[in-house]
Amino acid sequence: MDDKKFKIEKAKARKLRQSQWWQQKVQSGICHYCGGSFAAAVLTMDHIVPISRGGKSTRGNLVPACKNCNSNKKYYTPAEIILKEKLDQDVCF
Repeated sequence: MDDKKFKIEKAKARKLRQSQWWQQKVQSGICHYCGGSFAAAVLTMDHIVPISRGGKSTRGNLVPACKNCNSNKKYYTPAEIILKEKLDQDVCF
C-alpha cells in the first residue's frame, strides 16, 4: 500500500474514533480479542485486517482492543494469529 493511501486510511480511522458509533464500542469495555473487561480510556482502535495488509478504516474492520492484544497482534490477520498459536512459531506469507 502506498504512503498516500495509508495516510487516507489513518485519517478515516481518526475521524471514526470521534464518532458516536466508536464511543459506544469502547464504552462496552470489552477487548475484541481476549474478551477482557477494561476501562474505555485504555482500549485502542485496531484494524482486524491491518492497513498495511490492505485493510480499510471501516466499521466492519475496526474493533476495540486492549493494549496487550493490539501490541501482540501487530500486522497479523486473525487467521495468521490462529496459525501462529497452533504451530507455536511465527508464520510468514
